[in-house]
Amino acid sequence: MSTAEETYVAALDQGTTSSRTIIFDRAGRIVSVAQNEFPQLFPHPGWVEHDPKDILSSQLGSFTSAVVEAGIAPRQIAAIGITNQRETVVVWDRRTGEPVSNAIVWQCRRTADYIDELVRQGCSEMITSKTGLIPDAYFSASKIRWILENVAGAREAAERGDLLAGTVDCWLVWNLTGGAAHVTDMTNASRTMLYNIHTLSWDEELLELFGIPPQMLPQVVCSTGVVGVTDHPAIAGHIPIAGIAGDQQAALFGQCCFTPGSVKNTYGTGGFLLMNTGTTPVRSESGLLTTIAVGLPDEVRYALEGSVFVSGAAIQWLRDQLGIIDSAAQSEELARSVDSTEGVYVVPAFTGLGAPYWDPYARGAIYGLTRGTTRAHLVRATLESLAYQAYDVITTMQKDAGLALPTLKVDGGASANDFLLQFQADLLGCPVVRPKLVETTALGAAYLAGLAVGYWESLTEVEANWKVDRRFEPNPDEKRRQERIAGWHDAVSRTLIR
Repeated sequence: MSTAEETYVAALDQGTTSSRTIIFDRAGRIVSVAQNEFPQLFPHPGWVEHDPKDILSSQLGSFTSAVVEAGIAPRQIAAIGITNQRETVVVWDRRTGEPVSNAIVWQCRRTADYIDELVRQGCSEMITSKTGLIPDAYFSASKIRWILENVAGAREAAERGDLLAGTVDCWLVWNLTGGAAHVTDMTNASRTMLYNIHTLSWDEELLELFGIPPQMLPQVVCSTGVVGVTDHPAIAGHIPIAGIAGDQQAALFGQCCFTPGSVKNTYGTGGFLLMNTGTTPVRSESGLLTTIAVGLPDEVRYALEGSVFVSGAAIQWLRDQLGIIDSAAQSEELARSVDSTEGVYVVPAFTGLGAPYWDPYARGAIYGLTRGTTRAHLVRATLESLAYQAYDVITTMQKDAGLALPTLKVDGGASANDFLLQFQADLLGCPVVRPKLVETTALGAAYLAGLAVGYWESLTEVEANWKVDRRFEPNPDEKRRQERIAGWHDAVSRTLIR
């Protein structure tokens, strides 16, 4: 049991399939964790929805459970930080708090045809120059428009000022503060396709293009700073809400990637790579996204972002679809049982290829099979594909930003695989570093909140908490490295349709 004098910071980690609360101490160590899953709704093919009330109740429930598990009182929480699934949108009535529809999730493709029409009309350059984003149904703008166009009475109510719209962080803050704060932070705003990342404001031309009344949208605030205090029956007391960041930006902050050129890769179901590019936004020439890394009180820092569509999902494919491994952990054992793939390459383009290829029509392929190919070779080639895809994105980032890569910091489920991380280091020719604490998304939100209330005094103090679990040094065999990369690029070129 903790004493009343001890204080902590809570991170609300609101994800696509579950809501978690993690409570951290001053050393950045986990005190307790609680997690609640909630239903995924698929009303039509390609549509993905969440009930906003499920999001809220699951998040509140996890907070209560985490506090109980920690054996502390709510008054011992110095601050709350929020990190969230990005791009998902909620529209609700400002008087009653009732959502007018289910939330439209970032994965939902219902507005793809509308986005295609905007591209045909020649809107791409205007959108990208203002937002740093490539026009896509992935982002929030067309989702809000769809609700206004398809929910009875929604547009009229929005024009009257009766409706509010926001990403999931905004929905949580509004409810946690009893409706007192309608805010979002810069990182989440930069994912809506409505926010001008240069002027740091909602863009009038984009609002007009998508037909979104500006009075619906939240005030945009820094990622660190008190935006309100809790005023909800499920939370005792008035706890400052003091940090907000989208999940991948929160992970970048949690990995202490504070200097230009620092990169993190989250090996999740997909792979999410972000490079800190400093205080100047960098326009990608290769289809990477330019986004806000963090909004600090004294400056805004930007990032380049690239996504690998299939990362850890390729290991799940080996287990669940092919049935050639029993567990993800077994993949490392099998990969190490052979000296190489014997020329086998797996291109896991199950849903197309992302940056730098951008071919949505490409499909997965295996190259180089012989009678001597075993399941161990196939498993090893699949693991190597995760590293090859990350290599392609990182080298593209370096070219766009003109920045060297001193080390790659990693997290996510597949970062537990030592074979993968050593192979990644060999490909990149630089060290790959795995921290002791890989819950970097929640930790980033906690740091942002704690800095705002003085729980941590500076970025230097935060960085002192970051501890290395293992550092993977690259193999100096440059000839072998180039041969592997050339073989991978040959395999990809055979896969591309465009």
